[in-house]
Amino acid sequence: SETAATDICRVCRSEGTQDKPLYHPCVCTGSIKFIHQECLLQWLKHSRKEYCELCKHRFAFTPIYSPDMPSRLPVQDIFAGLVTSVGTAIRYWFHYTLVAFAWLGVVPLTACRIYKCLFTGSVSSLLTLPLDMLSTQNLLADCLQGCFVVTCTLCAFISLVWLREQIVHGGAPQWLEQNQPPLVPNQPNGPAPANEVRLEDDDDGEEDEEEEDDEEGREEDAADANNGGQEDLNWNALEWDRAAEELTWEREHVFWVVSLNTLFILVFAFCPYHIGHFSVVGLGFEDYVKASHFDGLITTILGYILLAGALIVCHALASLVKFQRSRRLLGVCYIVVKVSLLVVMEIGLFPLICGWWLDICSLEMFDATLKDREQSFDMAPGTTMFLHWLVGMVYVFYFASFILLLREVLRPGVLWFLRNLNDPDFNPVQEMIHLPIYRHLRRFILSVVVFGSIVLLMLWLPIRIIKLFFPTFLPYNVMLYSDAPVSELSLELLLLQVVLPALLEQGHTRQWLKRLVHAWTFTAGYVLDLHSYLLGDHEDDDNQPNINPPGRHNNNRVPGLGEGLHAAHQAILQQGGPVGFQSYHRPINFPLKIILLVVFMCVTLLLASLICLTLPVCAGRWLMSFWMGSAMVHELYTAASGLYVCWLSIRAATVMLSWMPQGRSVILIKVHEWTLTIIKTIVVAVMLAGVIPLLLGLLFELVIVAPLRVPLDQTPLFYPWQDWALGVLHAKIIAAITLMGPQWWLKTVIEQVYANGIRNIDLHFIVRGLAAPVICVLLLSLCVPYTISKGITPLLGVQPEMQTLVERRIYPFLLMVVILLAILSFQIRQFKRLYEHIKNDKYLVGQRLVNYERKSGRSTSYSSSS
Repeated sequence: SETAATDICRVCRSEGTQDKPLYHPCVCTGSIKFIHQECLLQWLKHSRKEYCELCKHRFAFTPIYSPDMPSRLPVQDIFAGLVTSVGTAIRYWFHYTLVAFAWLGVVPLTACRIYKCLFTGSVSSLLTLPLDMLSTQNLLADCLQGCFVVTCTLCAFISLVWLREQIVHGGAPQWLEQNQPPLVPNQPNGPAPANEVRLEDDDDGEEDEEEEDDEEGREEDAADANNGGQEDLNWNALEWDRAAEELTWEREHVFWVVSLNTLFILVFAFCPYHIGHFSVVGLGFEDYVKASHFDGLITTILGYILLAGALIVCHALASLVKFQRSRRLLGVCYIVVKVSLLVVMEIGLFPLICGWWLDICSLEMFDATLKDREQSFDMAPGTTMFLHWLVGMVYVFYFASFILLLREVLRPGVLWFLRNLNDPDFNPVQEMIHLPIYRHLRRFILSVVVFGSIVLLMLWLPIRIIKLFFPTFLPYNVMLYSDAPVSELSLELLLLQVVLPALLEQGHTRQWLKRLVHAWTFTAGYVLDLHSYLLGDHEDDDNQPNINPPGRHNNNRVPGLGEGLHAAHQAILQQGGPVGFQSYHRPINFPLKIILLVVFMCVTLLLASLICLTLPVCAGRWLMSFWMGSAMVHELYTAASGLYVCWLSIRAATVMLSWMPQGRSVILIKVHEWTLTIIKTIVVAVMLAGVIPLLLGLLFELVIVAPLRVPLDQTPLFYPWQDWALGVLHAKIIAAITLMGPQWWLKTVIEQVYANGIRNIDLHFIVRGLAAPVICVLLLSLCVPYTISKGITPLLGVQPEMQTLVERRIYPFLLMVVILLAILSFQIRQFKRLYEHIKNDKYLVGQRLVNYERKSGRSTSYSSSS
């Protein structure tokens, strides 16, 4: 078919000729249907795409080979291409092997043995260090310990670079910039520019005089390099970021990294540790420090504290003798030590104190004593401290989340004494840099008092009340015996993988809590005549401009772990007026009513804690009694199941109440729709959360666990409940890997099911597209080996020992066969690609664009002679 006279190229707007014919390679029609091959190739090179930007159709090209190309490639050509490919692969393998050996072997091993040499404390260890580097003893353990050391040093290096950026952008403290002009705009607690008034300073005149003197002397300072010139005014004197740019992965800077590790170990570990060690020995506290099981950590922190004090003294002496460079360097070192200690105090010590206080106040709940905790600490001090730190961190994090929820309900300005996480000016690192130590210590002590009082109110006191009025309710059972019908592992997996995610992923829980807090605040406000103070004067909002801060109703984000910890830690009266304050009406006897409000709040928290400690556990125990009988069940699981039942009941009640105003007929229609949805959900849950995990867990047991754990002369025992719990974990891992992997049918189906959700659940699609194929594959994997071992092998007349061997090893054997077949198939595809690559390199002379054919669905090449 010849091209019409009006057909032109979409790029160059020219007609087609015999030398340059027009093609229609995509779905586009009209004036942009045709294009020259040369124009398309130029456009593809420019856009770096392989498809049409309008219709998204991928362009196709057919290869044009030389006329003298044989039907099959000669063996010598294939062999030469194979040798070249293998040589390239060996070169890359050797290169990356050297890189892996350097970074995973030489660097960690060197760091570990230098660390041990420095902390041995003897001269002989320094003399034998070269021999220790070449020693082959404890290679794996030293490499693992060295990886930890390298990670710590690199994290310290990155933290220093980041702290430098914070100082550059946020400004240095005023005591470090006493005789120098400010370099950055004014920060909340940083140096102020000359055109702004410092409201917090009393001697503004002196400040202005100092600034004028600084302006006059700036030129002299810039000209005099020996007196701390312009270089001293910039924080770029320590170019840490340039060193960070040099740390790359492909370029093997092994010597550079080893030197960095040695320097950081020497400066940040060796020196502080020995300063603290000499101080502990000199004061006679060595026995007490060793009894803590963390003598190295405590000694190092004590060394940092003494080092910070020494830096303060040296900075003061350098200021007296006017050594500007020394004064500035000592000040920077003090800031680094100060910020490090404050981070350890707020992220390490504070959650640890909260965790231990929570444990001490809840001892009677588990029928434990302080002697038990002391024994567990002596047996495993590291694990015990980590668990208490983790509990304290979770407690502080959720406290910060609850404060955010309160800010959404209460009037802006009620919680003026607590830090606002959503404040854009809130920067904890800048506060660590600028605020003095005594203010941080005051905040820390006040935070400990506040958080400890809340634990007493909501944990210790309710436990005493429960033991007084319900003596048989406590203690909670947290021990499982070996003859329990359900293993502890399977219950933990059930709780972590099924119950808690289903409860926590629902957004209704937060809304319910918010409405409950609003109802309580509304009631307390009208009873105590504090409605205007707590919620604001909403009646006057129509006549007054909206003075609510823009972030009041947008605080729906959950704080990050570090942010929430630090913000909740700052439970302290702020210096100055509150931010985002909204006016309110002050009633009569306002202080007395505030005291009554606090008492009312404490009583409410006490009652809420009593309900949370008793109601879910009672419901869970009652529910578990139908299933487990009189067997002892871990109380964590009874509480989780009872909490889930309570949540479902509240959810059903709220849904029914929302349907009540719509009439009886609408309610019946809604009940019918939700009944069908629940039935569909149950069917899908039985297949996806019941059958598939059970088959998957059983297959994992037969392929991996039983051959490794059970000898051939013993009979393996299978526990369906535990296999199902393990299968749930395996199914979640496989689904996560599938969603992160390339696009294929299983990923497409899972994404579609997830996008539909529960309300738009498509039972037919799930059964046909997901459940049936997966169940068939798992059943075949289970039944085919069983049929071979039980049905075919006895017909061959083998010995009983061989029959047992086949029955026990056929599952891993067939798995190995499948893996080998997959590897063989992959190698065949790779060989085909290599064959095409060799053929194209030797005989390919060009490519011809392929037209898109709509009617037949086939693509035919356009011939200029047609």
